[in-house]
Amino acid sequence: MKENKGLFWLVGVAAFVLIIAGLKAASQIVVPFMLSVFIAIICTPLLGTLSRRNIPTWLSIIVIVVLIMICLTFVGLLVGASLDDFTKQLPTYRERFGVEMSGLLEKLSTFGINISYQQIRDYADPSALMSLFTNTLTSLGSVLTNMFLVIMTVVFILFEAAEVPKKLAYALGDATNSMDKVNQFIDTVNRYLMIKTLISLATGLIIGLWLWFLGVDFPILWGVSAFLLNFIPNIGSIIAAVPAVLLAFVQLGSLHAGLTGLGFLAVNLIMGNFIEPKFMGRGVGLSPLVVFLSLILWGWVFGPVGMLLSIPLTIIIKIALEASPRMYWLAIMIDSKAHDQNKET
Repeated sequence: MKENKGLFWLVGVAAFVLIIAGLKAASQIVVPFMLSVFIAIICTPLLGTLSRRNIPTWLSIIVIVVLIMICLTFVGLLVGASLDDFTKQLPTYRERFGVEMSGLLEKLSTFGINISYQQIRDYADPSALMSLFTNTLTSLGSVLTNMFLVIMTVVFILFEAAEVPKKLAYALGDATNSMDKVNQFIDTVNRYLMIKTLISLATGLIIGLWLWFLGVDFPILWGVSAFLLNFIPNIGSIIAAVPAVLLAFVQLGSLHAGLTGLGFLAVNLIMGNFIEPKFMGRGVGLSPLVVFLSLILWGWVFGPVGMLLSIPLTIIIKIALEASPRMYWLAIMIDSKAHDQNKET
């Protein structure tokens, strides 16, 4: 029995490694498909609403595709134009960073704190931090090059939206129980993405207005960046804040840099600790450690898109584990509140 258990775990770990390696190798194909699936899941409630109003399915899908195209085009134009201007001015900002940092270090030396600018560059190169930010946004934007494929896939998924859950239910065996699992997954992802989108939108709007009030360059870019990167758990808001704080420092000085950082901190503390838990409730039911590890894993496998989709992807795994009596204990381990889950079951 022990040998069988050991063999089971050995085969399971080997299969998991092979699956992850295969997904990473096929990421150029898998990422657009995953994006299509999650966009379709988000659009399914709207499709249902339009269908209940006796609007034909083909017309409802056309309306949804037009809305998707308008949103993506609007965001792409805003971010693309601002990002190009920001990239062109990077050399100027680097020079001004050196000047501002030298002045700040001179002030610190009067208090007996002697730090050289070279030491600062050795531990935190501002150009590298700026490049990290621009590369992240560029990588996210590169997904738009496959947007025709993504939208076509979304269209076909929406046409099959009514039948796919039933097919999955029958394919998985117990039709009633499997249908409940499929509906649970769709409802969980829809709830998470809807709440996260609204909170991210509010975060981006507040950040953009705050930076515009302070006079920081490209407030629209930083607002859109805060909106997009807020989907990345734990570190997304940090990635969005660093370049904005650095820009405020080189453009307006240390006081405005502090106010910029304070604005990011206040918004994310309020949204993350008060607003989001209030509306999310138990949320996705994942422990903070699992959220962080899933961010690292899916980010490594699929890049920035994987980081954005890390929570929905982990939810899929959690629901699959809950469906297996043999692996149910692992679903409890990654849950945020196992005792609540036990009560529900």
